[in-house]
Amino acid sequence: MNTFRARLLVGSLAMATAQLAFAHAYPIFETPGAGATVSPSQQEAAINFDDGLEPAFSSIKVTDAQGKSVTKSKAVVDSTNAKHMSVQLNAPAPGVYTVAWVAIATDGHRTQGHYTFSVK
Repeated sequence: MNTFRARLLVGSLAMATAQLAFAHAYPIFETPGAGATVSPSQQEAAINFDDGLEPAFSSIKVTDAQGKSVTKSKAVVDSTNAKHMSVQLNAPAPGVYTVAWVAIATDGHRTQGHYTFSVK
């Protein structure tokens, strides 16, 4: 019996750890995508995540090569799809831009990252 209980405990701990590992929100699709080249008419940066986001704490910021913000307003999480966050852009001039994102999943776990795209 003791061996069975020990195995059950180890199995339960492994399952709990696996669930925690998947409790973070990670990007699954970005517009514009990492490394993409877009036209100056690009008006939005958007990211789809694999988990729902807490709107009050999640963000996307887009900056030019000098670190100046090119966003019109604060990023928003779609009210009908909590896995989609976007931000409106001022018309970007040709150059390289950095998208920095912070995602707070509905369970409170935080992920963050960044990538670049170019405007030609």
